[in-house]
Amino acid sequence: MSRRTRIVWLSFLAAMTGAIGLLVLGEGGLNGGRLIAASVGSLGEREPVDSIFQTDVPLDHQRWTGIVVHDLGRPAGDAQSIHRLHQGYGYQGLGYHFLIGNGNGLGDGIIHVGYRWNEQRAGAHIARTAANEQYLNEHTIGICLIGNGDRRPFTERQNRSLVSLVRRLQQKLGIPGSAVYRHSELAPGVSDPGRFFAVARFEDQLLD
Repeated sequence: MSRRTRIVWLSFLAAMTGAIGLLVLGEGGLNGGRLIAASVGSLGEREPVDSIFQTDVPLDHQRWTGIVVHDLGRPAGDAQSIHRLHQGYGYQGLGYHFLIGNGNGLGDGIIHVGYRWNEQRAGAHIARTAANEQYLNEHTIGICLIGNGDRRPFTERQNRSLVSLVRRLQQKLGIPGSAVYRHSELAPGVSDPGRFFAVARFEDQLLD
């Protein structure tokens, strides 16, 4: 191998290492968390082996009975910033099982799989105003769209990623469409995912 070829390969490896490091640190590299690119083609399109279900502990099929959709209530965020925010609330860390980015902090349509999902832990995503808060946090999967749905609509990629993720969870865990909620349906005084969330369009795409 010539000296020039060695230099090219070393430069390539250094660039790849740096890119991976930036991905982990910049887009939610919490211990136990990871990023996946959601399907942006047809809604049925997915990886041959669905990485959503490659959890660190065995998937608890009996535990998960519902799904709750939230928004962040802020225009930007990623796993690290929300993790710190939730620690400030007194939680152990990131309270949602999944985040879906809007391009401001977390890539547009990119799904962050949180440590609570990887470790099959209860969420911390249902407001204390809900009558059955403890049960809902124990048994529902929290998905948070980055952004504020009372200020502006979510991106097309976010909406497609949300539908793809929810349908995959429904199919794998046997969750009916009637058990897929907006946070505002469960907690009085809570508005998320906001007035710009396309409710009818979303519900039309859920599995029966």
